[in-house]
Amino acid sequence: MLKYHMAKNEISTVKSEYNETKIQVLQGLEAVRKRPGMYIGSTSERGLQHLIVEIVDNSVDEALAGHCDTITVEILKDGSVSVTDNGRGIPTGKHPTEKVSCVEVVLTKLHAGGKFGEGGGYKISGGLHGVGISVVNALSEWLEVEVFQDGKHFKQTYNRGIPQKPLAEIGTSKQRGTKVTFFPDSEIFDTIDFNYDHLRGRLREVAFLNKGLHIISADHRPGRERKDDFCFKGGIVEFVEYLNRNKDLVIPQTIYIHKQNKNNEVEIAFAYNDGYGENINTYANNINTEEGGVHLIGFRNALNKIVNEYGKKLNLLKDADKLSIDDTLEGICAVISVKLMDPQFEGQTKTKLGNSEMRMEVEKAMQQGLTEFLEENPKQLKELINKFIIARNARDAARNAKDLIRRKSVLETTTLPGKLADCTSRKMEECEIYIVEGESAGGTAKQGRDRRFQAILPLRGKILNVEKARLGRVLENAEIKNMITAFGCGIQEDFEINKLRYGKIICMTDADVDGSHIRILLLTFFYRFMKPLVEKGHVYIAQPPLYKVSRGKTETYYYSDADLEKALGNSRSGVTIQRYKGLGEMNAEQLWETTMSPQNRTLLQVSLEDAFMADEIFSTLMGEKPELRRDFIADHAAQYSENLDV
Repeated sequence: MLKYHMAKNEISTVKSEYNETKIQVLQGLEAVRKRPGMYIGSTSERGLQHLIVEIVDNSVDEALAGHCDTITVEILKDGSVSVTDNGRGIPTGKHPTEKVSCVEVVLTKLHAGGKFGEGGGYKISGGLHGVGISVVNALSEWLEVEVFQDGKHFKQTYNRGIPQKPLAEIGTSKQRGTKVTFFPDSEIFDTIDFNYDHLRGRLREVAFLNKGLHIISADHRPGRERKDDFCFKGGIVEFVEYLNRNKDLVIPQTIYIHKQNKNNEVEIAFAYNDGYGENINTYANNINTEEGGVHLIGFRNALNKIVNEYGKKLNLLKDADKLSIDDTLEGICAVISVKLMDPQFEGQTKTKLGNSEMRMEVEKAMQQGLTEFLEENPKQLKELINKFIIARNARDAARNAKDLIRRKSVLETTTLPGKLADCTSRKMEECEIYIVEGESAGGTAKQGRDRRFQAILPLRGKILNVEKARLGRVLENAEIKNMITAFGCGIQEDFEINKLRYGKIICMTDADVDGSHIRILLLTFFYRFMKPLVEKGHVYIAQPPLYKVSRGKTETYYYSDADLEKALGNSRSGVTIQRYKGLGEMNAEQLWETTMSPQNRTLLQVSLEDAFMADEIFSTLMGEKPELRRDFIADHAAQYSENLDV
């Protein structure tokens, strides 16, 4: 999911003496509280949400081991969260070396759990390091763990990771499993307000990946009550059908391939729609491997090889008609889920599967499963081959268009778009470019900017909706070509982040419906064709004021209805309020003072919180099916209604 964050710059110049007295040894969970980002990524909303994921992963591991079929996740009225499963329950006996209950060991010791080695409690596990629940405990103001085992009910309470009393048997129960309830620590996190939509999306994803697992989620906070129930008997086949729900299919079937042995399992489901993108979601032990890895390589290579072999076998392709991998992936929607012992992750974010044997396992599964499907469905193969040939021809045309842009970039390095008012600095890290809606606002911005480091690129009207267009048509759009040339870093496989000319790319549009539409069109283009810009945090959204309030000669700006109401209340005598409908209503000095001056402005940084949810939202809002847009708007209208332009 794309998220917007306030952009802040904080610089510390404090000097201190460094000697033996400065060396600290952190004990137990103290290290987690001191450096939470090392364990959960950040203390932002993303890190907060990750606390729930860590607990849920433990319950899913029980399901993978065959001991749990229901997980319930609830945001309670006070903002705390409880996760309950019907698994075996954390062992309650005394640990042989630690001399306290195993529950306390698991909740207070890093790298303690039943997931290490073949003799552990789990053969396949998503939680690899045994740090999950202990980290949640360390970063919670309070946490309660309840275990239901052998007809007994056990409970223990912790405050900021410290046990208040030993684990105690408090009664009897016919229930079985583990219940963890926790309240995040406001001293640690930027916010302790859980995002139910984000949680709901993650739990639905987990349910898709674990066929037949029943997951119940609920939000009990006053005024925000919601409940969802997920259970998918079809597993990842239903996952692909869900992802394709706003697309028209080339062939009606979702192809499903399954192969399992004593050490690993491969599940693959894929279908082709009439779109032009490639949507492949890969997982290893339920972990979203966003950077791909060996299982993705095995799938891509096997798919291309088998399609070419059968195309020639059935005389649908000539020897000179070999299809490329890109051709055979156009319009694909796939889910690849592998489960294995001791997964090895690599890559920048440790979400790239590196176990080399899994490439061969995926290729074997594809060879067997896809061969059977194509043998039994020659008509569908013919339809796919025709789509791939059209894709190849369109790709050739797009390649020629890209080559033209590339040649122009080389031959005319000093000829940037005519509309671009460039900055004088050539240091990427200090330069920023404002993408502005319309010539009028563009003219005002050019007058108001600091030309040393601020560039202005006005857009004429709305850019193309790239969600509905092939690459060739995208590259014919004049406004998109201007952005590509101005940024200097290329697109898609030609993208080179080191050639980016501006450290900040700032979308500055009017605060109305048209402005919002232009902004989402820009974000769609960045996400689909220049994704690293979003991943690396180079994309921002300007926040122009909504109101100017005048009292005599004093002028004050407010950026939301809430800020205005808080400041004025019912005291409005002698006050003139101007509601800004667009940037053009401000003069150059006002635009600089409120929206462009680094000292005064507020920028929202766009980040990629969840690739799966971001892809889903872009497909829903910008895709071909209007009924899905209506459903999305209906579901979220109450949440965002106060921000609607009136």
